Amino acid sequence: MADSKQGHLNGAYYGPPVPPPRSYHSVGGRSSCGPCCLLCTLFKFIISIVIIVGIVVLVVWLVFRPNEVKVTVGTASLTQFAFSSNNSSLQYNLSLDMSIRNPNKRISIYYDYVEARALYDGSRFAFDVLPTFYQGHKNTTMLYPAFQGTQLLLGDSVSTTYNREKEEGYYYVDVKLYTRLRLKVWIFKIHYNKQKIDCSLKLPVPGSSAKFEGTKCDVDLF
Repeated sequence: MADSKQGHLNGAYYGPPVPPPRSYHSVGGRSSCGPCCLLCTLFKFIISIVIIVGIVVLVVWLVFRPNEVKVTVGTASLTQFAFSSNNSSLQYNLSLDMSIRNPNKRISIYYDYVEARALYDGSRFAFDVLPTFYQGHKNTTMLYPAFQGTQLLLGDSVSTTYNREKEEGYYYVDVKLYTRLRLKVWIFKIHYNKQKIDCSLKLPVPGSSAKFEGTKCDVDLF
């Protein structure tokens, strides 16, 4: 009888249900986040920093609205400008009255170094280191670059350019300013060395009746 009952059950278990096996994780076990997950998190962090910096820059620009410095050469005196093709030397005497205007309401400028360079036909022939100065809000500062001396100018085109411009009655001289400066915003001072000032001057030949016309310079500050 017992054998027949055992055969009828087919070896199945009909007792109380057996609970499933539990899995245990150690507290200090490895994270399930792999390399791809870490890269994704790092990428999101970088994007967030870029967005925050962009918002800060936009707000600062809207608050201060920086304007470019305005530079003008009001007067220029060229009393000597003689090029000798025999020894390729240039004798010169040039002086300028130059104004620098800071139109900004909330930004002042420290000019820690100012150097004026004079170029003719693409070659530098003189330079003048000018006094340093501080320029407050909506302030105009006068500079007086002066160049005098003799300089060797090499190049096949210098003599041709000089003779042509002498006949036309005007010499074309470039005066460039190179600066090291700091911008003062509230109590903060920011080093800024990128300012570029380029003045293209049309100078009457010495002794002629022509007059120099004031010239606005190209400025690249912000």
